Amino acid sequence: MQTKKAYFFLILISLSISILLKAQTKADGKLGMVKGVTAHRGNSVAFPENTLEAFQGGIDAHADWVELDIHKTKDGQIVVSHDKNTKRASGIDLDIASSTYKELLKVDVATEFRKKNNLSLEQCPPKQIPLLRDAIKLILKEKKARLSIQPKMDCVAEAIAIVKELHAESMVGFNDANLVLMSKVKLLAPKIPVFWDRPATADIDADIKTAKEKGFESMVMHYSTITSEKINKIKAAGIHTGAWTVDDPTIMQDLLKLGIERIYTNNPKLLIELKKGRI
Repeated sequence: MQTKKAYFFLILISLSISILLKAQTKADGKLGMVKGVTAHRGNSVAFPENTLEAFQGGIDAHADWVELDIHKTKDGQIVVSHDKNTKRASGIDLDIASSTYKELLKVDVATEFRKKNNLSLEQCPPKQIPLLRDAIKLILKEKKARLSIQPKMDCVAEAIAIVKELHAESMVGFNDANLVLMSKVKLLAPKIPVFWDRPATADIDADIKTAKEKGFESMVMHYSTITSEKINKIKAAGIHTGAWTVDDPTIMQDLLKLGIERIYTNNPKLLIELKKGRI
């Protein structure tokens, strides 16, 4: 009789451990979808921002996420660019929404980076504006980082259609401050995480309420506004925390000490080295 009791007791313990491990794995998996080093516009300190080379640089630096910005062209292509025109990046002023993708391919979006860093054409060859599709394919090929997509106009439906076509739902997230656009992400693809960017003037209590109602996974605050009180409030609501955009190692260290889970940076390699205690 005692042997049977011991046997059943061992079975109960095994089942309990199994349930706990599954719950922990699920929690870790969810956290993995929102945490970590986010390469802002790619590894943009080392490569021209929002180019395939910058995204590959973010992957090679071992960033958890690579972030990019998107617009829609006149002929319906979803392209990667922070600005609504190409003037800053290339010196040639083309409005993306009024231009075809073929027209946009004629500009060199590495021009600003080359001049800023005093590089020659040989050191920094011309770069073309990439398609969102190509950036997703790069992420899928490498499978070492996920892609955070920031829509700079209402092209969410088109972007999600591309994500679904490429079966990349598990490898992407969306980030922006625009509540309408981020709500649209959740409407069209509820399982894709949303990182809701919050400005310095944000009301943290009201934002927590909104984030919970919308099902947003993370709130990303401007680094200058972050306090331990805000972090504790957000985490207590079951929402993950993030900061944008930080390149100063001292500020990075302070944020990590406060418990920030996600940091956007133009210099992902620096942040990773700091997290490993090498700086």
